[in-house]
Amino acid sequence: MPGPVQVIAIASGKGGVGKTQTAINLACALAARGRRVLLLDASFALPNIDVALGLTPSCTLHDVLAGRCNLADALVSGPGGVQVIAGASAAGALLEPSVQQLGGLIRAFDELPQAPDVLLVDCAPGAGSAVLSLLQAASEVLLVVNDEPAALSDALALMRRLNQRHGMTRFRLLASMTFAQQAGEALHERLLRLSEPLAGLSLDYVGAIPFDDSLRRAVQRQRPLLEVFPRSRASQAYAAVAEKVDGWPLPANPRG
Repeated sequence: MPGPVQVIAIASGKGGVGKTQTAINLACALAARGRRVLLLDASFALPNIDVALGLTPSCTLHDVLAGRCNLADALVSGPGGVQVIAGASAAGALLEPSVQQLGGLIRAFDELPQAPDVLLVDCAPGAGSAVLSLLQAASEVLLVVNDEPAALSDALALMRRLNQRHGMTRFRLLASMTFAQQAGEALHERLLRLSEPLAGLSLDYVGAIPFDDSLRRAVQRQRPLLEVFPRSRASQAYAAVAEKVDGWPLPANPRG
């Protein structure tokens, strides 16, 4: 790679908190700021970014891991100039790739003809071994939570495992489906208190995405919210988050 790539893994303790829509719309918002963005669907068991964007890839991540094609062959042009690597279809999805397959996937990014500025990795919810490997390899981990008790509890469990078993200390937090800005800040404060016993952990608040019916309508159209409802409250919130993300320092060295 000619220069450092900002690798951001987007994770959640549980499903249904808006993680994949965050990955899609953050990718579009960063692309609108002039960044070359690559979006990787790393939810191996139930990938859905291709469905969410109405894409029909001829080569998927499953084909890459199986050795049927190269990573460059799996690149699909998505909305706003975002490049997408789709997961497998439900019938061919992997439950869990091996350590060797994950290592090969991470190394394969060095062989792409052009490096992205930002690589967004949409991880599966939970704390499976593949998720933990990808989170350790990323330069930034963005946790998406909403105000469900289970979402907070599972996000805390994920941070605890990464902190205690793998020594990770830095996380970013995005509140999703909030009804007020103060609600997102309250979620951050609550997780900060719950995570106090974890050694050296920092949890930076990135912002909140408000509950917006426009998002549901965009999902039904299989298009990004920023494309079909660019003036919606949620679109403006994603644009504000992208502005913050664009200012994060680039990694000096690989990790994980």
